[in-house]
Amino acid sequence: MRVFVGLDIDESIRERIERFMEGVRGFAPDGRWVRPESLHVTLKFIGEKSPAAVGHIQQTLSAVGAAPFDVTFRGYGFFPNAKAARVFWIGISADSKLAALASQVDQATFATGVPKEEHVYSPHLTLARAGTGAPTGQKGDSPNRRFQRLQEKLSALPEPVFGTMTACDFFLYESKLDRGGAVYTKVARFALDNLKSGDQK
Repeated sequence: MRVFVGLDIDESIRERIERFMEGVRGFAPDGRWVRPESLHVTLKFIGEKSPAAVGHIQQTLSAVGAAPFDVTFRGYGFFPNAKAARVFWIGISADSKLAALASQVDQATFATGVPKEEHVYSPHLTLARAGTGAPTGQKGDSPNRRFQRLQEKLSALPEPVFGTMTACDFFLYESKLDRGGAVYTKVARFALDNLKSGDQK
């Protein structure tokens, strides 16, 4: 099983993002666009695990305690940068509780044998990746050209704001590759509540 941990997105925000994607997709037709129903905020990518290992991970995650917190979706950007864009993403802003939850999840999964994250947690919502056929291992601007018209269009528009939601839970997801891209299924839900957070030592 290929699994990861993440936050789901409120339906109203998902719908606003979907309308935004429909409005700009034509400016990057060669990009690999994420399915709107698959949008989520990744807390921890785990990877391929046996069903038994996934059960152990699920049990460990059930001990994670944190209080609910607000998450705002607004703005956009490109990885690694605008000049060599390979990923188009939406910005996420939240207080320290989001990073703290990601850290707790990282610690919990590490206890099951999953390697710890090497980089500082930087939340974002991936909308599209450079399409296939981009050169790899070479210096080139093909990925940038794929997003160039999109960048020009977005620069003429006001910063998009998609809304704020309160994160009250997080999920263990399974990822399965399909012909149209990855399909994510919720394996387990973990509630966030103040009482549980207060009980954690």
